[in-house]
Amino acid sequence: MTERPEDEQQADEQEPSAPEEAEAEQPAAQADEPVPAAEEPVADEAEEPVAEAEEPPAEAEAPPAEADEPAIAAEAEVGDPDAVQPDTTIEVEQNPLEDEELEEIELAPREKPEIPGADLIPDIVSDSDQFLDAEAQAAAEADAEAAAARAEREDQEDSSPIADAAIDLAAGARYTATGKRKTAVARVILKPGTGTYVINGKTLEAFFPRETLRRIIRQPLETVGYESRMDVVARMHGGGVSAQAGALRHGISRALIVADPNLRGELKRRGFLTRDPRVKERKKAGLKKARKRPQFSKR
Repeated sequence: MTERPEDEQQADEQEPSAPEEAEAEQPAAQADEPVPAAEEPVADEAEEPVAEAEEPPAEAEAPPAEADEPAIAAEAEVGDPDAVQPDTTIEVEQNPLEDEELEEIELAPREKPEIPGADLIPDIVSDSDQFLDAEAQAAAEADAEAAAARAEREDQEDSSPIADAAIDLAAGARYTATGKRKTAVARVILKPGTGTYVINGKTLEAFFPRETLRRIIRQPLETVGYESRMDVVARMHGGGVSAQAGALRHGISRALIVADPNLRGELKRRGFLTRDPRVKERKKAGLKKARKRPQFSKR
């Protein structure tokens, strides 16, 4: 056989590949072998310096934050509206006793009243307490004063007759007096009789048709106990019906004092001798009445 130069070249190329394969197999075998324990501390020693090297950068980063605070404070002092102010927190120490007291208060049950709403304060505004104008307020005050005076008179009045009255009932006895109320004037004459009343030539029932007014006129003689033993003759003028009745009672009471001065204290205590000072208030210029104003028109 004759060797060809091409075969020699192929043989030369195949021979060096064997050592290369042997060298590649050795590192693979070494990788499969277990790592000895002595090599582990070497890894730890290598890691520890790395950890220590990483810690100083964290500490180094803290001072820049502290250095920024004065800058922020300086910007806030300058008056920059967008400046960020450092947060300030105040710690408050809580007293444990206060916490226990709060718990006791919260745990205490609420006592319900027997009647619902009995513990509430009523917020009721009466008609008299409402806001009124000057005219209405003055009228309300006048009504209150009149009611108070009326109550005092009722307290003073006593229906029981006076037992110690001693009036001379001679045939020619005449006792005169004048009574007034508002603008009414009554001139009264008392004389012995049967208890009849003649006023301006008319009887009591004809002149005063209201029973209330007739009862007011009879009060002085009934108090003394001479309602059926004396006659009353009166002349009246001025005022209205109610004012004339008050003036007539005032005149009869004064005439009884003339007949017996000892009756003064008892009649005064019951309010028969006191002239009622209440009169109509005069009209003012620019007003429709004493206090009534004309209607206001804005336009």
